Amino acid sequence: MAASNSNTVSFKLFIDPNSNRVLFAEAGKDFVDFLFSIMLLPVGTVIRIIGKQGTGCIGNIYDSIENLGNSYMLSENITDLLLKTQAFNCGVYKPGLWSSLSPSIYTKFYRCSNYKTKEDCSKYMANGFSRCPSCNKEMYRDFTFVNLQDKVGVGFVKESVTYMITDDLAVRPMSAKSIFTLLNHLNIKDAGDLEEKVITVGANEGVELLRASMQTKTVLTAVFLGGKKESSIKSEPIH
Repeated sequence: MAASNSNTVSFKLFIDPNSNRVLFAEAGKDFVDFLFSIMLLPVGTVIRIIGKQGTGCIGNIYDSIENLGNSYMLSENITDLLLKTQAFNCGVYKPGLWSSLSPSIYTKFYRCSNYKTKEDCSKYMANGFSRCPSCNKEMYRDFTFVNLQDKVGVGFVKESVTYMITDDLAVRPMSAKSIFTLLNHLNIKDAGDLEEKVITVGANEGVELLRASMQTKTVLTAVFLGGKKESSIKSEPIH
């Protein structure tokens, strides 16, 4: 299903009312692109999004970097590099549900501060704090990167396909065979008993999906059947 606007995504949930669990979702490119974009998020960015609780000892590493301060770092840029790492190249993926994050996470490029056209320094660029392999000086001069979109488009998956996302966020092309196989595996005898709900999610739900994906294998059930407000959910019978 298509997104209603650039910062929301709509898709369908298929629910077993007897067990009150989501069996699978039917979604289009927008939602699958969002799920796959999670792989672009650095650990430091993930912790900033979902908070330190439920991240184990990684949260202590995050705190340590914050508390040490720049006086112990090789450069004042190091702290931001570790905790606010640039995540997205907008020419590849438009952040969508992550749009509430600081624009500083979007990919920027830098060249050597000693940049000279005829020197080896001109061969290198970096997307964060680094030192020039040629002269060892800091690379901090802004470098304009032009990424022209070609016929492939932006995102990760093709738009003409409908996708099935199971409760544990496994993604596959949707077909009658894939539905039958899943329902048989889950011991669902009659597909006519299932309920269908149309969901529209925004940034808040995106954060909850990210959090749940690190804590449970029943992500869609936890987020959308775990006491969420029904005002954003429209129910439809399956015909």
